[in-house]
Amino acid sequence: MRHRPSIIFAIATLLLLGGCGKRASLQPAVGESLPVAPATATRPPTADELLVPPVQAEPKRVDETLTKSEEREDDRFDLPPT
Repeated sequence: MRHRPSIIFAIATLLLLGGCGKRASLQPAVGESLPVAPATATRPPTADELLVPPVQAEPKRVDETLTKSEEREDDRFDLPPT
């Protein structure tokens, strides 16, 4: 029972520290700059635009891989457990 105040203090400290996160727009580090604009772009992308993954990084999910139902051929390596 002696450890109860210290546990409560530790939990309260963790909760307070968890709320201390800085929420601001992203900026390049001091002395650094954003990447140069692509050749076809009219302006350099912003930091937030650089964080959005391109479409190729998140392909669409294909739920149905089979277009028609077919009987499976016998598999000579599909052996019963020993």
